[in-house]
Amino acid sequence: MTSVLADRIGGTVYERGDDGFAAAAAGFNLAFAHEPDLVAVATSVTDVVEAVRFARTAGLRVVVQSTGHGAETPIESGLLLDTSRLDTVRVDPETRTATIGAGVRWNAVVAAASAYGLTPVTGSSPMVGAVGYLLGGGVGPLARSHGFSSDYATGFTVVTGAGEVVEANAEQNPDLFWALRGGKFGLGVVVEMRVRLVALTSVYGGSFFVDTPHIERMVRFWTDWTDGASDLVTTSIQAAAFPPLPQVPEPLRGKRLLSVRFAYPGDAPEGERLVAPLRGAAPVYLDMLGELPTTQLGTIHNDPPDPMPAYVHGTMLDRADQGLATAFLETVGPDAVDSPFMVGEMRHLGAATRRDVPGGSAVGGRGSDYVAAMVCAQPELFATAAPAAAERWDGLAAPWISDVNNPNVLAQPITTARVDACWPDDIRARLEQVRDRYDPDGLTLGWWQPVSGGGAR
Repeated sequence: MTSVLADRIGGTVYERGDDGFAAAAAGFNLAFAHEPDLVAVATSVTDVVEAVRFARTAGLRVVVQSTGHGAETPIESGLLLDTSRLDTVRVDPETRTATIGAGVRWNAVVAAASAYGLTPVTGSSPMVGAVGYLLGGGVGPLARSHGFSSDYATGFTVVTGAGEVVEANAEQNPDLFWALRGGKFGLGVVVEMRVRLVALTSVYGGSFFVDTPHIERMVRFWTDWTDGASDLVTTSIQAAAFPPLPQVPEPLRGKRLLSVRFAYPGDAPEGERLVAPLRGAAPVYLDMLGELPTTQLGTIHNDPPDPMPAYVHGTMLDRADQGLATAFLETVGPDAVDSPFMVGEMRHLGAATRRDVPGGSAVGGRGSDYVAAMVCAQPELFATAAPAAAERWDGLAAPWISDVNNPNVLAQPITTARVDACWPDDIRARLEQVRDRYDPDGLTLGWWQPVSGGGAR
């Protein structure tokens, strides 16, 4: 089987037991050991076409992986299609558009666009694959001022479940274009996309930290402050228990801190005025706010750049008040010393994230004004304490948790019900129609497929 596919594509094909198989199959979340039947490394669009057609004939599902950030369950069968080699970026400064290959990370797009005084609307981590992130919608440090990242997509090149190359944009296959902006999976293999860039070279932003005695005060102040925050300001809070390890920066090592992240796409004086109430709400332990070039937007959240094991539980939230602040503090606050979650965050959304694009899109969670995520990094707790703590958070935060989640937020535990809840009923039904049209056999449902003994469809 390996030799048949290897004769048809320019990239390498691995099967279980081959040297290099484990490295080729590995994802970013080391909690999952992936063991598909085959791994095919695509070096061209033709390779993707041949791999999809081969998988269809062989009766194998196709799981797409570029940077490996996507999978939240073990990949135990099928053909894992590695698109990381499709890594070209082209920027057209006249149309303010970037053409992005399937394997490109956001940092490469940021760097290419910055040469023309432009920037993409990215997520919090510049190391995440651009295509996979955008297919789920995507909210980053400019969410309130600029909206979902998928709102800036202008077109996609897709290999369908039948192995045909099609274009999806406002004029060609508009139903598929609608679905790809937020529909996440089961829509073929995206080999290239076009996104609109914005004229922005710097922001006033960064983060500041408060120490343990002041965490509750800051959480409660931030919660109230967001209610009247400027639509141009995007903020979030993160409670973190930093381990006493040498690789942790000395000011953070062994500390339990709360960071407040702030981004305002404007000048420093106005940014300082807007952040002043937050800065003055509690003593600041470490201040990292200032004018940032857009090439440094990733430093606002400072997401881990290297693979690690993690149990992540995410929920969209309709609103926030002091009751939610109490639930957050009970889960990851200074007194939650026995919590398996070493990190917990809440992000303020709303404003531009509530405004859909002309013609609409498939983004889930557009009606939510906040999002929360809890992270456990101790593998020995992933099967026991972490799921129990996630269930407890869901109970505490139930009055605020949105009925509709988002596929980029979903994470653990993956169940059919939780996958279904990533879209409102009408959008989910329309997505099923589009999936049936472009991938009727569910070939590219990927790692979502084996959910609770059946498909996510």
